[in-house]
Amino acid sequence: MTSGSCVVLSCSSGLQLTMASECILMDPICLVENQNNQLTVNPTALEILDKISQPVVVVAIAGLYRTGKSYLMNRLAGKNQGFPLGSTVRSETKGIWMWCVPHPSKPNHTLVLLDTEGLGDVEKGDPKNDLWIFALAVLLSSMFVYNSMGSINHQALEQLHYVTELTKLIRTKTSPSSGEVDDSAEFASFFPDFVWVVRDFTLDLKLDGCTITEDEYLENALKLVPGEDAQTQKSNMPREYIRKFFPRRKCFVFDQPTNDKKVLHYMEEMSESQLEWNFQEQSKNFCQYILTHAKTKTLREEIIVTGIGLGTLAKAYVDAINSGAVPCLENMVTTLAEQENSVALQMATDHYSEQMAQRVSFPTDTLQELLDLHTTSEREAIAIFMEHSFKDDNQVFQKKLMETIAMKKEYFLLQNEEASGKYCRAQLKQLSEPLMESISRGTFSVPDGYKLYLEAMDKLEQSYNMVPRKGVKAHEVLQSFIQSQAATKESILQADKSLTDGEKALAAERAKNWEAEKEQELLRQKQKEQLEKMNAQDKSFQEHLVQLKEKIRRQSESRLKEQERMLEHKQKIQEELLIEGFENESEKMRKEINQLKEEIQETENIWPSIFVELFYMAASVLLEHSLVQ
Repeated sequence: MTSGSCVVLSCSSGLQLTMASECILMDPICLVENQNNQLTVNPTALEILDKISQPVVVVAIAGLYRTGKSYLMNRLAGKNQGFPLGSTVRSETKGIWMWCVPHPSKPNHTLVLLDTEGLGDVEKGDPKNDLWIFALAVLLSSMFVYNSMGSINHQALEQLHYVTELTKLIRTKTSPSSGEVDDSAEFASFFPDFVWVVRDFTLDLKLDGCTITEDEYLENALKLVPGEDAQTQKSNMPREYIRKFFPRRKCFVFDQPTNDKKVLHYMEEMSESQLEWNFQEQSKNFCQYILTHAKTKTLREEIIVTGIGLGTLAKAYVDAINSGAVPCLENMVTTLAEQENSVALQMATDHYSEQMAQRVSFPTDTLQELLDLHTTSEREAIAIFMEHSFKDDNQVFQKKLMETIAMKKEYFLLQNEEASGKYCRAQLKQLSEPLMESISRGTFSVPDGYKLYLEAMDKLEQSYNMVPRKGVKAHEVLQSFIQSQAATKESILQADKSLTDGEKALAAERAKNWEAEKEQELLRQKQKEQLEKMNAQDKSFQEHLVQLKEKIRRQSESRLKEQERMLEHKQKIQEELLIEGFENESEKMRKEINQLKEEIQETENIWPSIFVELFYMAASVLLEHSLVQ
């Protein structure tokens, strides 16, 4: 693999990844290329993500170059080889490389591993590229791994200055200009879980003579250093921001994999048994934790990101970076919503078509039978749409769903009518063959022939009525046949010499009344079917409203839970700052806490009225659309 290239590796060692209805073989591929200080998204990588409709668990790793990041990512994929392990001082990974594999413990999820180029590479001309690579790794992942060497000391924290730059590189909300609003207080609701991996760790995990855990080691290292001078303030910034931006943190320390430097150069070719036992155990514990605890990638309010959505986000972020704009997370949610809602619409309509094709056997016995199957299939389709859609402002996509399903329903109704008409005509033709032969032979051209003809017609109708599952065109086809026999019937009546003129006139009147009754019967059936169709349309409208109402309720609950999680996180930080003696910083956090409490109170008090307003607004939009149909 050539450094910086964006081609798929040989598939000989690739993993088979099932995505939607397709299976492809893939190895790591460049997702975001970094050449000549310019970031670009690889179209081939986007094509791979576009085939992944499953939710994704995204694990990204960042850190200084030549610190063994790629080895850890290969282990997460269950392989020794995959991401390149450089054995020289030159950084092997350029940009961000992606490896998609089936998640080993989350069914119907795809594990996406992102390996970033080493930070601090002296050969790079523009250090700002490091910042953007770091920011992209944070924004795209659901678990972010920072990899460093030696220990978590002052130097290691200074090397993690990238986290302090995130407030300049990213915005959560749209604002008039890049310098007017500091909305970094909301970063924690967008950011991934944070794991710090310390490689070649040689210290004892002890503090004040007591053994401590890896996590306690990290938290102790993140405590602010007392002092008001500029250098101390600068030193505290990474500590402060890591605690503030990443509520869920974890630490792992690794011994040296081996004391043999020659072996280090060929780690991808070595078996685990050739590495130090402690390193093997630490590697297993790390992988087990990541694969167990790394969450599905979500955005605010638990919006689930699929492979398709991840590709959309990657392209949107890079486009914003290249345009010179500050990526806005709120705008990214809107961009993703447009993509995901289109996918949700397609998934829902496909499900409706598939279920109707499986469930409906043409012709159905009654119209209501078909409408009941439609109602069931539509209910399921709406549920799929509600599950995968979000931020469907003004119910734009939901209206499209109503319209599409309505069109598909009409198609199934038409198919049902055609199948019923074809079947009924075939049955009636077969049953009427003896009658047609009798007419041709002149069987009814005798005295009392009219009576014989009526008896034959009555017998034919009885036989026809006994045919099962004729469907919605049964009466209409019979009525059409009867009308086609009107001239023959009249001819036989007039030719019957056993009847007087008065009896013939009376018989003609009876025949006319009988035909009128049949026409009324057919009209009543059509009126009944029209009512059934209207009732089905009303059920459709009500089902859309019921599921929309439930979705809005869940969104409000999710929003409140997110705010409460953030409140708990900020309160914990404030307590830590007080204990550490940083009263000014604690006061700043107290203001953030009070502001968040006001937002929570507003959500609790105002949301019910907003809920009603949103619901009735949506109801009026959907009702107007359903009336047009």
